[in-house]
Amino acid sequence: MTVTDIPLVSFSKRLLDPSIIWGVLYLVTLYYDENFSAYYLILAILVFFISSMIYEQIDPYRTWRSGKILAYMRDITVGWLLIAVILFMIGRVTALEHKFSEEVILTWFVLTPFALLASHLAVRKMAFDPGKDGEARSVIIVGINDVGLKLAARIEDNPYMFMNVRGFFDDRDMTRQPPGVQIEPLGRMSEIAAYVHEHNIKMVFISQPISAQPRIRKLLDELQDTTASVYFLPDIYIFDLMQARIDNVGGMPVVAICETPFTGVNSVIKRASDIILASLIQILLLPIMLIIAAAVKMSSPGPAIFRQRRYGLYGEEIIVYKFRSMTVADDGAVVKQAQKNDVRVTRVGAFLRKTSLDELPQFINVLQGRMSIVGPRPHAVAHNEMYRKLIKGYMLRHKVKPGITGWAQVNGLRGETETLDKMQARIEFDLDYVRNWSLSLDLWIIMRTVLVVLKKDNAY
Repeated sequence: MTVTDIPLVSFSKRLLDPSIIWGVLYLVTLYYDENFSAYYLILAILVFFISSMIYEQIDPYRTWRSGKILAYMRDITVGWLLIAVILFMIGRVTALEHKFSEEVILTWFVLTPFALLASHLAVRKMAFDPGKDGEARSVIIVGINDVGLKLAARIEDNPYMFMNVRGFFDDRDMTRQPPGVQIEPLGRMSEIAAYVHEHNIKMVFISQPISAQPRIRKLLDELQDTTASVYFLPDIYIFDLMQARIDNVGGMPVVAICETPFTGVNSVIKRASDIILASLIQILLLPIMLIIAAAVKMSSPGPAIFRQRRYGLYGEEIIVYKFRSMTVADDGAVVKQAQKNDVRVTRVGAFLRKTSLDELPQFINVLQGRMSIVGPRPHAVAHNEMYRKLIKGYMLRHKVKPGITGWAQVNGLRGETETLDKMQARIEFDLDYVRNWSLSLDLWIIMRTVLVVLKKDNAY
């Protein structure tokens, strides 16, 4: 079991809740001897992604951790009602509501909250069982410094960890503690083993710099005569962390300082959501895309589809597709961004850029695996080569696949970035997305993109 005992909670919010909802739907169709048709499959896909987003935002575990059981049940119910309302609206708009059995849908709506509650109780029992004594695990922290204090604060703020910090040990006097901190230590490092043995301490967290290695070695030797679990807190908070995590290479533990968020289950979730959404959009918009292609072809000489080299995942060159909106197709060492009242933009192209319809062919890039629906917008190779020299951390945005829309675009940084400050701001949003990715963030960006496009801001 890990230090925080949190993986099952993350699993529940991302996968378990949506899976329970889908599972109840499937079982209800079996009970009523209803054929689980393609329409039910579409419903299952929709409810999977919508419920994942809703319950990650509501976070029922937050109220459970605070001991508010009624509030916890309320959050489960309210979340499910929100999901039901969204599904009802989609059914009305698409006229698909008549494709389902009323008794199946009604039974599903009634049973699902109880199934969710039961699953949460089971997960809580597996993840948060503090032990046979029913008591929180006792903890001491070695080192009164920023990292040790941060851990203590996290434990205090998260009672679901079932940990109780008894205090700190430190060889330094109180004058060397961080500003604003005055904590009386329980003793010196040489006294830790005796204290752990006498008080039956369950967990020891060592927050010491590498320079204290001799003392740490001595402490570890002494703690071998106890049953305490010992953990080392690496002093890496001074770095600009991006998806930091503990991993191993050939059995050797390593700390990831800068990593892509799309590893393991996350990569499967991201790719699956891209394929499903891109496929649905391509099928629904295919007639519109054919009309646009014809309009572009007739409006000015040149191909309907504009191909341009961009940087993709890990900075590798990819070919990105767009409907041609200009009389030129620059893809050389110098590429001039489109500006307001740009004479190169055709009349059809101006409309396409204003409505972002010129981006539709990029869903083909998504299905090819070169792009994602949500991610940092790909820049022309010429722009990349220029800005990577001017903006620190610029290339870190390529830790993920470029996207059709992104966190920067829904925060007012869509279209031309005529100044270095604007490009710097865009990169900051891109890196913020990489640091904090979640499926719910992707869905939130997609919804906000629709609103931004309807306002028709900053695109010319």
